[in-house]
Amino acid sequence: MTIATLPAEPGELPPPAARGRRVAGWLLLPGTAILLVFFFYPLAFIVWRSVSEPEFGFSHYLALLDDGVSVVVLLRTLWTALLVGLCTLVIAYPYAYAMTRVGPKARGILLLLVLLPFWTSVMARNFAWYLLEQRGGVIDRAFAALGVNDVVLLGTVVGVTVAMVQVMLPFMVLPLYSAMSTIDGKLLDAATSLGAPRHRAFRTVYLPLSLPGVISGFSLVFILTLGFYITPALLGSPQEALISQVIETRVSDLTDFAGGGALGGVLLVVTLLVLFAVSRIARPVASLSRAVDHA
Repeated sequence: MTIATLPAEPGELPPPAARGRRVAGWLLLPGTAILLVFFFYPLAFIVWRSVSEPEFGFSHYLALLDDGVSVVVLLRTLWTALLVGLCTLVIAYPYAYAMTRVGPKARGILLLLVLLPFWTSVMARNFAWYLLEQRGGVIDRAFAALGVNDVVLLGTVVGVTVAMVQVMLPFMVLPLYSAMSTIDGKLLDAATSLGAPRHRAFRTVYLPLSLPGVISGFSLVFILTLGFYITPALLGSPQEALISQVIETRVSDLTDFAGGGALGGVLLVVTLLVLFAVSRIARPVASLSRAVDHA
């Protein structure tokens, strides 16, 4: 039997659920207003300028396909973001796994090492890489001692990738650790006790359960790398420029706000496509993870 809720009489307090929704709406109002004023409005203004100057149309977007340079830069940016994501995943996965297998004190030290870069300025870290990668730097001297001369990473995509991997590594470790910390380590012991080799138990049990962390960490690093500016600007070169450098050049040096806005619009579309692909991939992965967990 259900009991109908009578509407509140004038002067009476609304039901608790209605009050809770009303309070939640007021709490969301400041954050929503900040996003609208400082994020969505500038973004909409940039996109509007890219299609309205000097006249309404998509001439700036079509010009990106005709000049040849913008397509090459976009492909280089996508390749760099993919490479950074894969390198950080290879380094961060065993590190995050080790964080779940050690004791509380060792885990605290490993977590401190991950969070330590957040306490250091990004500019300071990039200038440190500048000194390491320049001609006569530590990397050049180390390879010279091994008999390989003129290993100068400064101004190359490899140098930018190495530095960005170090900058983006915490953004991969933390989602991985968050996902792995919820996995019961006894599942691997149970699989090995049933006769499965250790590597097979890891591949068929532990890896599917950790895939949500892999997807979230990789997508976060990939999207951040697409629009990252400081590291490519300091360690890259005009010949190996990424899309953020080209946008800055168009806006600051050429005062081509519409063209820069078109490049920003393309980058926004690519980011949205990546998020859409991640959401499509994450659904079956989450279902697989739940199936393995219940098995």
